[in-house]
Amino acid sequence: MSVAKARAKLRTRPSSTSAKRSSPGKGRSPKAASAAAKSNVKTSATKASSQPRKAKSVHSAMTSKPTEATASTGAVSREAGGTELVPTKKTRDSLPARGVTLVTGATGFLGAHLIRALAASGTAGPIRAMQTGAAPTWLRDPALGVELVRGSVTSAEDLAAALVGVERVYHLAGFVSHKSEDAHRMYQVHVDGTRLLCRAASDANVRRIVMASTSGTVAVSKRPDAALDEDSPPPLDLIGRWPYYTSKLYQEEAARRACGDRVELVTVNPSLLLGPGDDRLSSTRLVLQYLGREIPMSPSGGVNFVDARDVAAALPLAMERGRAGQRYLLGGENWSFDEFFGRLERMTKVPGPLIKGRGKIPWYASLAQSMLYKQLGRTSPIEPAAVDMAGHYWYFDSRKAHEELGFVTRDATDTLLETVRYVREHFLGTDVLAKTG
Repeated sequence: MSVAKARAKLRTRPSSTSAKRSSPGKGRSPKAASAAAKSNVKTSATKASSQPRKAKSVHSAMTSKPTEATASTGAVSREAGGTELVPTKKTRDSLPARGVTLVTGATGFLGAHLIRALAASGTAGPIRAMQTGAAPTWLRDPALGVELVRGSVTSAEDLAAALVGVERVYHLAGFVSHKSEDAHRMYQVHVDGTRLLCRAASDANVRRIVMASTSGTVAVSKRPDAALDEDSPPPLDLIGRWPYYTSKLYQEEAARRACGDRVELVTVNPSLLLGPGDDRLSSTRLVLQYLGREIPMSPSGGVNFVDARDVAAALPLAMERGRAGQRYLLGGENWSFDEFFGRLERMTKVPGPLIKGRGKIPWYASLAQSMLYKQLGRTSPIEPAAVDMAGHYWYFDSRKAHEELGFVTRDATDTLLETVRYVREHFLGTDVLAKTG
């Protein structure tokens, strides 16, 4: 199957796990929020330089960057074992009095791995998953024992119903896009939705929220030697150009304000998520583009990536061990794109980009390509905004997560290999799967 056909196939799927429909809301505009964010972001001079310690079986690693999720308005309904129930006041009052764990964004790349990890642990207690549409088959499996709630993080009514009896919340709902026209939608889901969730959690006496943001709110620089960590100031001059990362920074501020001293808030900031299971290509599209030889020029920057399964394993650790009010960067090695594509080339036997871009050259080339495709009535395979981001360095240090949470990562080569296999099997067809490894 060609990459073009794979992209067409993907367009038939939901583009996010979080926002098919959104309620209007009365949140501040992005410009107003930007001014507030700049005046409220805490900064510190503390820096660190070591990498997260690996598990004993780990020999080498690779790194990455952001996250994905779920939201949308609509009537709330509950599903269990394939049966859907519309909750009335009577059914809400019959829910467990306390101890339930709620997961938003449960059908996203990270959320799916978290749900399976929580169910497998047997120690999480009752698990409730909130999603916008009908649950996928795997999530309806009675063996998982997950209660399903259909609703949206952008609806106060939906959230109030979903939070009845809840003690802990994993907030993973989100919407990933690099398109400027999606800025308002991302603001609604990330900022307005998170504010509503935190307020509803406070009213419901929720004890703790672990929220997934992205390393891009603090860990991106024009220099490879910036040595960034959790206390680094947000690079507003950079992320202000990219709606996704801007909305995630505002999300963190909205959560801190809304939770206050009433709900414990722990924020995790993973880098690019790779590994198997990304059926929306929210994070692994780069690998598909590489395999389809759609990247003619290697960007000048560098990337940090991490296995989504390792981040999923770290979330319960953050719930139990994380310090309230703190953020934790979750990532692996820091690699230039030349190194990243070089590893892919040796692993897949697919030739890497022929041209090594320097400075702004890749970005200007992507702009020209985008204009040409637009004149032809087609969509460019490479978005200029993505190329702009790839010209920077997404490097950071995860020592804090290692020391306080016990965060570990698997061998990066294994992560990359499994990502390639999954993308080939699900988006390029099994006929090319044998070429891997």
